[in-house]
Amino acid sequence: MPLQDTDFAIVGAGILGLSHAYAAARRGLRVSVFERSATPLGASVRNFGQALVTGQPPGPMLAMARDSREIWARWAQGAGFHLRRNGSLLFARTRAEEELLEAFCEVRAPEYGYRVELLRGSRLLDLYRGQFSHHRAVLHGVDDQQLYSREAIPALVEYLQSEHSVEFHFSTLVRDVEPGRLHTTFGSCRAEQILVCSGHDYQTLLAEQIAPLQPQVCRLQMLRVRPEQDFGLAHAVLTGLSCVHYGAFADLPEAEAIREQIQNQQPELEEHGIHLLVSPTPHGELIIGDSHHYGSDASPFNAEAVDDIMLDLAEHTLGTRLQVLERWQGVYGSRGPGPFSVLRVAPGVTAVLMHTGVGMSVGPALAERAVATLLG
Repeated sequence: MPLQDTDFAIVGAGILGLSHAYAAARRGLRVSVFERSATPLGASVRNFGQALVTGQPPGPMLAMARDSREIWARWAQGAGFHLRRNGSLLFARTRAEEELLEAFCEVRAPEYGYRVELLRGSRLLDLYRGQFSHHRAVLHGVDDQQLYSREAIPALVEYLQSEHSVEFHFSTLVRDVEPGRLHTTFGSCRAEQILVCSGHDYQTLLAEQIAPLQPQVCRLQMLRVRPEQDFGLAHAVLTGLSCVHYGAFADLPEAEAIREQIQNQQPELEEHGIHLLVSPTPHGELIIGDSHHYGSDASPFNAEAVDDIMLDLAEHTLGTRLQVLERWQGVYGSRGPGPFSVLRVAPGVTAVLMHTGVGMSVGPALAERAVATLLG
């Protein structure tokens, strides 16, 4: 059957593609999504499913994370997937990490309206019946959310199909795009607007226009584990190591002491870009990681030593032994000129790229802004 003409043609069924599909469809437009694989397999299903507000720097990223939070709630209710809305826990294991969290709560949080609370003493002891009493403090990021991507993304596809009449073409490679027309392995069709949301693939489409951004690919080592002691973890977990990676904290003066601590005591963490993230699944398991290795391509080879470092960090942070069930590579586009790029490459042809691993956190609101701009 020939492809049908459409108002919006979207290349890529990851979170950016699906977010743009929703933003266009809810405005009453005909939307078609094209995905080269039989099901989404990129960053949106390989990574943690953490939609963090607390970690975003003040400004547009924080605003989009807040707006995205409400969109995720709407999607979870409509599509019926599991969404944890009880926030994240960021643990301070050293005095330097605790001092940074104190400074954040005293200065930045009230200035920019981050909804956080710092738990110490008896409140820390009461958390999960004392499971985290070996830490100095914990920052509870109230607005942070977490979902199980492997189930949530397919559920969102089904929701867009059934409730918003979005047409999906899986196992369909888009070979070329031009103003008003899109060419695939199953034929061509017309489209008023074409949006290319193809993740870390910088070669198949619009390679010449993307090349000046000098983007790279970030590869992450990831694990799914079962805790020996199941204490019912229901929050996303981070440590003070994340404070030197996330913009909400990284430019505070107190972050420098953490960087020095890493360089002097655990330089391997900096070498492999390791900072601990833990995401509980709805099935009593945990997804843990992550490491960061950058390049023009993602190497297929994992280092067991990197997994060992992350497992040791996770076991110490969680206070329990972990059994590895599965290992894989996460991947996302990274290191462009900013956290994201929206390129109007030709009339009616736009590329949207993330240059950092926070597509889940800001993607839904970024799409709302991009579609509103395209529609004038």
